[in-house]
Amino acid sequence: MQEQMEAVQRMQDYIDAHLGETITLADLARASYYSPWYSYRLFIQWVNLSPADYIRRLRLSRSVLKLRDERCKIADVAFELGFGSVDGYQRAFFREFGCNPREYAAEPVPLYLFTPYGVKYREVRKKEKHMENTKNIFIQPVEKPARKVLIKRGVKAADYFAYCEEVGCDVWGLLTSIKSISGEPVSLWLPKAYIKPGTSEYVQGVELPLDYDGPIPEGFDLIELPACTYLMFQGEPFAEEDYGEAIEQVWQAIDRYDPSVAGYQWDKENPRVQLEPIGTRGYIELLAVKK
Repeated sequence: MQEQMEAVQRMQDYIDAHLGETITLADLARASYYSPWYSYRLFIQWVNLSPADYIRRLRLSRSVLKLRDERCKIADVAFELGFGSVDGYQRAFFREFGCNPREYAAEPVPLYLFTPYGVKYREVRKKEKHMENTKNIFIQPVEKPARKVLIKRGVKAADYFAYCEEVGCDVWGLLTSIKSISGEPVSLWLPKAYIKPGTSEYVQGVELPLDYDGPIPEGFDLIELPACTYLMFQGEPFAEEDYGEAIEQVWQAIDRYDPSVAGYQWDKENPRVQLEPIGTRGYIELLAVKK
């Protein structure tokens, strides 16, 4: 089973690295080290999508971010991301998101983007890992301005896995489609003052300017947070499949840290912030502090 999972992950990695190129089943077979027929079966078994559907949805979601952030022609986006024609791209975009790419580029709205979770993450949660070597944790103060946060609440969740079980894992895709003042979506542990009765402490959201007056997707809430100083805890880069250990290392550093050495105390009235674990930058959390 481990060999199958690694083969599928190699195919996913190949797709990500060659997304704008023509990707054939033969290419994926070479990446997986199996026959084309068996590679195809493995991909569907582990990802629940055919390779073609996976590639199409990933290309479309990447195109959304280009249309949102760059002043570019529809044709350039279509061909850059590997679509054979502009008409084909436009039809696929409409089927996936229910709107025309030209209309979206003129007035971006929240869209549920495809999030390509790697299969190598599936076993990480089940394994208990113990740190063998002490890792460096970088700590620095960060100022966050007064802002709004568009959030999706759970029910009882206090962590990511429970949250996904309650609300699904596709929330992150929608949040990614919304341009954030911090450049990416966030997960938050809310203080009691921001928790509605019957909803969770742990939420996912996107930070927005105070004057944001855009659409609020159904089932989402908009909260307002004051300007605040945070201490950012950032671990060392890690192999993506070792993200559980990377999180544990940062959490242990937070538990040991005394903010008074820097002239602060913990600020329990502002949310604790978690960023997406990305191996190349290390795991990051931000904890609010005050003088």
